[in-house]
Amino acid sequence: MSATATHLKLPSLLVAGTDTGVGKTVVTALLAIAYRGHGVAAAPFKPVAAGVSTGEVWADTAFLAAAARTSEEETGLYRLKKPLSPHLAAADEGVCIDIAAVMEKFNSLSSKYGAVLVEGAGGIMAPLGAGATFLDMAAALDLPVVIVTTARLGSLNHTLLTADACRERGLKVAGLVINRFPAQPGEPEQRNLAELGKLTGTPLIAVLPEMDVSVEDLNTGDLERHAGLPDLAELPGGLSGRGDYSRAIEADRKHVWHPFSPMREYLGEKPHPLMIVGGQGSRLTASDGRSYIDGTSSLWVNIHGHGRPELDGAVRRQLGRVAHSTLLGLSNEPSALLAEQLSAITPAGLDRVFYSDNGSTAVEVALKVAFQYWRQAGHPEKKEFVSFVNAYHGDTIGSVSVGGHELFHSMFRPLLFDAHLAPAAYCYRCPEGLAHPECRLACLSGLKEILARRSASIAAVIVEPRVQGAAGIIVQPPGYLAEVEKLCRRHGVLLVADEVATGFGRTGTMFACEQEGVEPDIMALAKGITGGYLPLAATLFREEIYEAFLGRYEELRTFFHGHTYTGNPLACAAALANIELIRQPGFLERVREKAKLFDSLLARLAGLRHAGDVRRIGMMAGIELVAGRGATEPFPVKERVGRRVILKAREKGVIIRPLGDTVVIMPPLSIGEGELRHLVEAASWAIEEVTERGNG
Repeated sequence: MSATATHLKLPSLLVAGTDTGVGKTVVTALLAIAYRGHGVAAAPFKPVAAGVSTGEVWADTAFLAAAARTSEEETGLYRLKKPLSPHLAAADEGVCIDIAAVMEKFNSLSSKYGAVLVEGAGGIMAPLGAGATFLDMAAALDLPVVIVTTARLGSLNHTLLTADACRERGLKVAGLVINRFPAQPGEPEQRNLAELGKLTGTPLIAVLPEMDVSVEDLNTGDLERHAGLPDLAELPGGLSGRGDYSRAIEADRKHVWHPFSPMREYLGEKPHPLMIVGGQGSRLTASDGRSYIDGTSSLWVNIHGHGRPELDGAVRRQLGRVAHSTLLGLSNEPSALLAEQLSAITPAGLDRVFYSDNGSTAVEVALKVAFQYWRQAGHPEKKEFVSFVNAYHGDTIGSVSVGGHELFHSMFRPLLFDAHLAPAAYCYRCPEGLAHPECRLACLSGLKEILARRSASIAAVIVEPRVQGAAGIIVQPPGYLAEVEKLCRRHGVLLVADEVATGFGRTGTMFACEQEGVEPDIMALAKGITGGYLPLAATLFREEIYEAFLGRYEELRTFFHGHTYTGNPLACAAALANIELIRQPGFLERVREKAKLFDSLLARLAGLRHAGDVRRIGMMAGIELVAGRGATEPFPVKERVGRRVILKAREKGVIIRPLGDTVVIMPPLSIGEGELRHLVEAASWAIEEVTERGNG
């Protein structure tokens, strides 16, 4: 195709081969040249190259860089010496091929060039290591695929398998390139050439001859003259990666009622509310084609990033066995093995696991068990609960009853049972006007008074360990949680630790309780339990609590409570894979190191005039916005400052969420350092734009 052809809208592409040695590099180079002929600067990107000789001047990445007039540094990422499968070559060099790193570089190239042409490694199912294949990387990139194949005997099988594998993962196959077509083709080549496009249902965008290629061919232009250029007009339309989501967007407007969302405001977003259509690593892809950093871990659940191969694989393997089977009177392997793992990683003594499906139900189970336990232990008078001001434990009736967040809970007060609300730690707005540590935890005086007066009637104290999340990431001072436990022990009441938000590494330890050596009687878990993949929750109990429910059938000591999807095998399989990743050597140490960087980045926000308090624990941060420096006076509610800030941040490719006028930043624990820097910088910029410049 000539450079004077009609202008085409050209997308980024993935160039995948049916096998190694089919000539993907030459095809990628020719595509880059063809794109340039249409005025599009396309960057070739070969994430994984094996068999790279250190003494070789023109390795694949250098050849591609020369074709596209880019730098070799931009063109490659993992360059492995041995000519082996990528996972073997990487293992021999002690290298881990990280799809998240590939995505980060792809996004960087995308911001600089008009298109990126990603070249595969071997065939589409080539293993990359850690259970991932090149198809997993392809699915993460979510680009239209050009399949490079040959017309020799066997090519129909290889090409059909490659096309089917791509389509099964939701990838669009843009076209075929038949490479190394012989000058004097035999019957297989002649007939296969006609059959390949027909059988795959895919346009044929080029047939390239057998040829020896050198960089001189690139420099003189002989390559494209000899081979011809791919016919880009054969690329079907709509391959920009955006797709047509108009029907879904309209259906969302007409039918979906969104949680915690003022719907008039939501529906007023222009041009329409953001619709997420894909995700990989720390990023989400929206229907507008843009990539956004997932700055809230998809509501605090994502641990290892989106599209993590180990979690994908665990769910797929379980799908091949059974998707769901009830735990009412039956068992399943993943739920049993997960219970064993949860008992092993949680604080000592929590050996019994009751499954449900979200944080609210995990707390509901805790409350009902605590109530029934005391009745069956001979103390029916112990039926009251203590929680804390600003507490949030979920949205079911029981969990709301022990909630202390007026904005969320006041409407439902007539439906709730009474609970004692103790003052909570809130150092920025200390009601006593004191400062830690000189305060000597004076904020606990209210809890002490309640327990001293009502302990004979109190079943349990429920606490969010180390930080009240939904209250605005309000971090408790050191020693606070340990003192709560001591008070419970002293007064003979159960301690319920709601680790729904803080569990699975979010605070830098597996569970927040560990930081002060606290061993609760009951622990509620959800959110990060499956790494952000599937709904699952668990409530763990000490053995003596469980034993109070044992007895003859006619004694009716059974816990009559359950959920249809309790212990769902798919969710439990994902949770097992999630825990295995967290328990890998060095994982939590890396989280703590990343948290130090997070802290240093957040420290810069303290200079903002309207950032009244910047709070952090682990990879959880809250930035409380106030009307002026040196004061704790909030902005008027009607100004919706927090919401305006998070909408402004989207202009920088960042998704964050406010809790009132506290901006919360809580990325996946796997986020790269560069992405973490951009996330905090974007939040800082958005705060300044809204609060100081009035933009947004």
